[in-house]
Amino acid sequence: MSKIAVVYWSGTGNTEIMAAKVAEGAVSAGAEVAKFTPTDFNVDMVDDFDAVAFGCPSMGCEQLEDSEFEPMFVSCASKLNGKKIALFGSYGWGDGEWMRSWEELCKADGAVLVCDSVICNETPDDEAQDACIVLGKLLAEA
Repeated sequence: MSKIAVVYWSGTGNTEIMAAKVAEGAVSAGAEVAKFTPTDFNVDMVDDFDAVAFGCPSMGCEQLEDSEFEPMFVSCASKLNGKKIALFGSYGWGDGEWMRSWEELCKADGAVLVCDSVICNETPDDEAQDACIVLGKLLAEA
């Protein structure tokens, strides 16, 4: 049984909905799942999990939330080399540039992105929620 962490920040609840669906998918694939907010997760915990799903909405000029999520994520960068991860988040404007930049950062850190990232505009619709379930399953099976 794989052990998965779902680490997310949500300001409006949209990314929280996505995190719940990612966890649902991982559990349905037989994984043990723990959900965390950035204040509850740190670099010392990364090695406790087989894989990590990170979720953060686009903020400001298409960037990660910078007061809680980004500092936590940056601190984890040293542990991402070879680590299986997946990314998800919502946005209200733009075209997903924040996710493309985030993916590149993860690849530069040596992380193994196990599937395409999931993004959605505003509240996740059924299609986005289904994609989050698939993301969770793929992360659990990786």
